[in-house]
Amino acid sequence: MKNVHIISLGCARNLVDSEVMAGLLDKEGYAVTGEASSADLIIVNTCGFINEAKKESIDTILEAAQFKDPEKGRLQKLVVSGCLAERYPGELKENIPEVDLVTGTAAFSKIIQEVELLKTSDSDGGGVRMHKDRLKDYDLPRVNSQPFYTAYLKLAEGCAKRCSFCIIPKLRGKLRSRSIAMLVKEAQELVGTGVRELNLIAQDLTDFGKDRSDGANLAALLRELVKVEGLEWIRLFYAYPDQLDDEVIDLIKNEPKICKYLDVPVQHINDRILTNMNRKVSGDQVRHMLRRLREEVPGMVLRTSLMVGFPGESEAHFRELIDFVSEGLVDQLGVFTYSHEEGTASFKFKDDVPEKTKLKRQKLVYDAHAKVSQAKLAKWIGQEIDVLVEGLHPETDLLLKGRHYGQAPGIDNLTLINEGTAEVGEMVRVRVTEIAGLDLIASVVEREKGFAPRRRTKADAAVVTYL
Repeated sequence: MKNVHIISLGCARNLVDSEVMAGLLDKEGYAVTGEASSADLIIVNTCGFINEAKKESIDTILEAAQFKDPEKGRLQKLVVSGCLAERYPGELKENIPEVDLVTGTAAFSKIIQEVELLKTSDSDGGGVRMHKDRLKDYDLPRVNSQPFYTAYLKLAEGCAKRCSFCIIPKLRGKLRSRSIAMLVKEAQELVGTGVRELNLIAQDLTDFGKDRSDGANLAALLRELVKVEGLEWIRLFYAYPDQLDDEVIDLIKNEPKICKYLDVPVQHINDRILTNMNRKVSGDQVRHMLRRLREEVPGMVLRTSLMVGFPGESEAHFRELIDFVSEGLVDQLGVFTYSHEEGTASFKFKDDVPEKTKLKRQKLVYDAHAKVSQAKLAKWIGQEIDVLVEGLHPETDLLLKGRHYGQAPGIDNLTLINEGTAEVGEMVRVRVTEIAGLDLIASVVEREKGFAPRRRTKADAAVVTYL
């Protein structure tokens, strides 16, 4: 079992776990392959957050199991890890007999011992092995599965929040912040491979360091990361609005390397819904913080996530949410429909908003946001901005695609370059000329001096399939 294929589902935090598994396997001489059909061992690192994610995880496991058929692949062992495995270990092993081992969210650092045990197990596989000893800090090898110029940096494991709709604390454990020294070391190693952009992630960045006694906090970490030579963009994800402090806001405003971009998940704006969600903030406090960020940080780009269909959400409550979106306080957003999950505090409430209504409300929020987005995007026309080039547009060779500081990878819209040339990973100066849908159209004004195109290396073959 020397060829291993890893499939990672769900969030970027789970993806980093998969990248650590790939790094550990690679270090021990395993070949991490991007082709499932050539793998002796497949690891499916699952998501189990909501119904849709659970279904995708199960479908992916079943698809992977097909490679045990000699006509389709050479698969010997199938491992299921991650959140779904943590949540339903016995059920997965019982209902999908093709799975050889079920192991949970704490297993990513122990993947070598798990694989070695699988090698010596009988034909019935390894069964279920869960780990309760969760890492607090670590210095482990990692393979970056993202394009060479960008990577995620996970600051902490687990979560200190207890939002009523969320199962994550039960699956991932309590907050365990990594040390600043280890995070800076990992950042330096990533930059050494060509990474120019780090996207900082955790369940809540603003809680970083609160479980430690060494004075670590988000501001202290940022002050060290901006010193990393070769790192050009630092972007912050998942910062809760009730805990952003003056020091962090000041750093976003004044440190050139820190993108004027913030993902602030607010979920709702109605006070009753926020209370039932166990969010420790009011609608007025949310608005105040968003307005403050816009006023104090010129050029600030804000992203949020919203939830529709939470138990008890009336038409009046939903109208408040639409009015909030129409105010244009956020630039980008994602909208999720409530999923009634056993094991969460909100499961005690009656799931009284019909699924059809949830989907209708989701669309209405997106429609309301699209109307204000057009006016926001129009303000970029005529501006000169730096864009990180990602390559050719997938639909035409006549356009390059890239992102400016306010466009995060994988979730936000793009800047499309229709005049001028550039290499992948190059940072070019462009002038925005128009908008197309929710994308910006721009032409190259100035290319990066001294940029050397990066060529594909052997390490690039060790990839994680991220679904």
